[in-house]
Amino acid sequence: MIYSVYHLFKDLVAKRQLFKEIVNLEDFPFDTNLLSCRNRGQFPDLAIKVNQNNNLFTGGELIELKDSKSYSISSFNSTIPTGKKSIAAIVKSENSAIKKQMEENGNHIFDLPERDVFYLVRGQNKGNVKVALIHGSFFETIKSNELISQSFEQVLTERLEEKGLNIGNIKDILTDIFSEQENFSKVRNVDRASVKLRFRIMTEIKAEGNILNSKQYPQIINNSISLICPCHTDEDEQYALKRFEIVLGHDIFNILKIKHHLNGYFIAFNTSL
Repeated sequence: MIYSVYHLFKDLVAKRQLFKEIVNLEDFPFDTNLLSCRNRGQFPDLAIKVNQNNNLFTGGELIELKDSKSYSISSFNSTIPTGKKSIAAIVKSENSAIKKQMEENGNHIFDLPERDVFYLVRGQNKGNVKVALIHGSFFETIKSNELISQSFEQVLTERLEEKGLNIGNIKDILTDIFSEQENFSKVRNVDRASVKLRFRIMTEIKAEGNILNSKQYPQIINNSISLICPCHTDEDEQYALKRFEIVLGHDIFNILKIKHHLNGYFIAFNTSL
């Protein structure tokens, strides 16, 4: 059996009517034969099994579920959306529950050290539904460490200007330290405090990155489901088309080119719910 996000999308399309009926996206009956792990409230919500010796379909994609009662994409808590993620950053110890779950499902997880990340997004608005299984690079127009460091630099600049201070390259040093989320997201223990402190990042999608926004992306119509992949080069496009043809064919699908307002072109395979 071959595993990939395309095969997952095939299963979603076969069950697409459920997207209008099911209350919580977490309760969707995903095909567990495709999955190496399934979690609730922990990234990744789903992980696809890795294929052995298959250059066209590597498998191993990581998927986060994003469910909303509107056409706004719900906030990302703790994990900044990204197009690729190291499996070592997720499986942080030998006793990791995710690692054990993946291995119990027959995966040699470090055979594919870097994984593509997709987000299964559902939005609901006045009885209409939009569903998109979308590659994380649609949301990641700059790298997460750059996003974090520039955000902290804005805070530092504002506070230094308010106080009339100029501390030169100390600001650069501090923004570099805070560019890695792990440096400040750990739980901190302070002497004589009866509580622990942990800083968490919440990421919200701008209109430019909201695939459900009809004004920004009118190609994604009401009551439809789409698979959306990067299409920055001719090679990207040909690989996406070849994979899609092998797994799903083209009979019921519209094939669209979508221009991201900040991040080039994406290809969308779209059909009605």
